[in-house]
Amino acid sequence: MKLKNILIVVHNIEVSKAFYHELFGLTVVTDFGENVILTEGLVLQEKKVWEKFIERNVRMFGNDAELYFEENDMDGFLEKLQRSKWDIDYVNPMIQHDWGQRVIRLYDPDKHMIEVGESLEFVVRRCLKEGMTAEETARKTQLPIDMIEQIYQENNHECKRF
Repeated sequence: MKLKNILIVVHNIEVSKAFYHELFGLTVVTDFGENVILTEGLVLQEKKVWEKFIERNVRMFGNDAELYFEENDMDGFLEKLQRSKWDIDYVNPMIQHDWGQRVIRLYDPDKHMIEVGESLEFVVRRCLKEGMTAEETARKTQLPIDMIEQIYQENNHECKRF
């Protein structure tokens, strides 16, 4: 068995398609009108149709799940958000976790939570570029030393020797 898609319920499919395309670069793979499959496996389903399928009312804005995207150019993404036409509702501003990863959380137009964070590989490369040893980087990022060494080997032209 394998997971194929993630479906989220939306009020207005056209608004959601535009939001995910403009801010995250997702494009339509298949458009069934009230059900749309986007790249990266995200499926949008209009609320009225979903309620008909499941024969229940849908409760929105649960704060109990999030869509997670990775973006290594966090400053560029923040600028994109600021320049966008969308009135962004932030869950929290950009923060840097103890393990070095910078993330930001926001809501989509239907109040689904979205997290955008740097890849851990990017965080490792940044730590190594800043002169941290492999051991220091492993402690900071909480990743195994062999993973740190592998990332170094794949990117040794960008990092200082450790």
